Amino acid sequence: MDLDPDVCYRAIQTRDARFDGRLFVAVRTTGIYCRPVCPARTPLRQNVTFHASAASAQEAGYRACLRCRPETSPQLGAWNGASNTVSRALTLIEAGALDSSSEDGGDVETLAERVGVGGRQLRRLFLQHLGATPVGVAQTRRVLLAKQLIHETDLPMGEVALAAGFGSVRRFNETFQQLYDRPPAALRRRKALPAPPGEAISLTLRYRPPYDWDGMLAFLALRAIPGVEWVADNTYRRVIALDGAAGTIAVTPIGGDRLSVAVRFPKPSALPRILARVRGVFDLSADPIGIGEALSRDPDLARMVLLRPGLRVPGAWDGFELAVRAILGQQITVVQARKLAGDLVAAHGEPLPEPWAEPGLTHAFPSAQRLAAADLSSLKMPGARIRCLSAMAEAIARDPNLLSPTEDLPTMVARLRALPGIGEWTAQYIAMRQLREPDAFPAADVALMRALADADGVRPTAEQLLARAEAWRPWRAYAALHLWASLADEGAPPVRKVKRAA
Repeated sequence: MDLDPDVCYRAIQTRDARFDGRLFVAVRTTGIYCRPVCPARTPLRQNVTFHASAASAQEAGYRACLRCRPETSPQLGAWNGASNTVSRALTLIEAGALDSSSEDGGDVETLAERVGVGGRQLRRLFLQHLGATPVGVAQTRRVLLAKQLIHETDLPMGEVALAAGFGSVRRFNETFQQLYDRPPAALRRRKALPAPPGEAISLTLRYRPPYDWDGMLAFLALRAIPGVEWVADNTYRRVIALDGAAGTIAVTPIGGDRLSVAVRFPKPSALPRILARVRGVFDLSADPIGIGEALSRDPDLARMVLLRPGLRVPGAWDGFELAVRAILGQQITVVQARKLAGDLVAAHGEPLPEPWAEPGLTHAFPSAQRLAAADLSSLKMPGARIRCLSAMAEAIARDPNLLSPTEDLPTMVARLRALPGIGEWTAQYIAMRQLREPDAFPAADVALMRALADADGVRPTAEQLLARAEAWRPWRAYAALHLWASLADEGAPPVRKVKRAA
């Protein structure tokens, strides 16, 4: 990311919120780095340097400001379009690829291999685009999450260390002593209180406004699987499962630039991955202003962007769950697919144990291993689709990383299409919501064609729609969401139907 020093300095002089999350300012005279919206007195121009990421500032030897709290800044995907390799590697780091407890053992070489480059090249790309190494990025994420837990929760320090991803309390204490010249407990002004079993850990996640929360909630509510998800009172709740354990999350907007996330889960060490998935589900790293400006060059999309300026692409909690949803939804309506998913969960889902169960949240979505061994013949759907579902479960059971973002969009779509019963539409839909590919585009979707029908009701063909969508790159996934939302705004029933069997 290129940072023009003059533009950056004007941004911190005016505390321009548009730059929050895009840059961090490091002050030589204090050894502190801040957000551009920091309320502290603006430092002299000759005393500051600018960094594209918090990790870059931290690797340069600066410590996070205690007033503006860089850990609470929106985590914008500023690298999108600059390096898809970096973007994919960052997603894997968020998923725990560099944690000492991960399958990779925290090894950069293995991470680099997963995204198709060498370790030296990955380090070079990270330094070029983020100003920090992969290990530095992972370390900064741990430190900033720990700092947020210290400020926003009453967890004891040992639990903070575990929840932030530190391998030991000793390492946690040493890191904070080195960075802040004080023990972590000194950053907290209140006494820690022991939490009863099942008590939620509540944190805030920031994003760049605007945000079409109503649109996001409507999308999720329409697809909420009975027993697994529940949408009510302006809040999204769901059952989550990780590392053989299950719990719940509840997500609610507060203010105009952040979400409150309440996590009830028996394993605190899973918290970083839970928060990363929440960011993905709610697309918190999107830059709605930049995306809207790009799509508004198309007159039809300009009207839709004006109506819903903060529309996001809803992500998926779990790749296998989304793949199952997509298979169930082939050639039927969203409502019918939701009922099928509910039947599947009732028959094969894991009941949520006490004290984690809540009203409306009773089961975890069945794992790939569980469905691969299950008899699915009782599902009310064609036999070919049942075989497709079983094949997907078997493929994920053999390779849990099959739906991880390790390759570019065309390669991932081709890999998915090689699975039995997976067509172009299903592969693109999985890429859009699970792989978080902003340019994924299910061109064969009937609803997309209907949304661009002319005054005489003539719809474009899939080939014509794909050709027109070239002008929407690299944000075709957002264009698809705007087109779907335009049908809902006009009162048309949203469908998940493809032109031909996927």
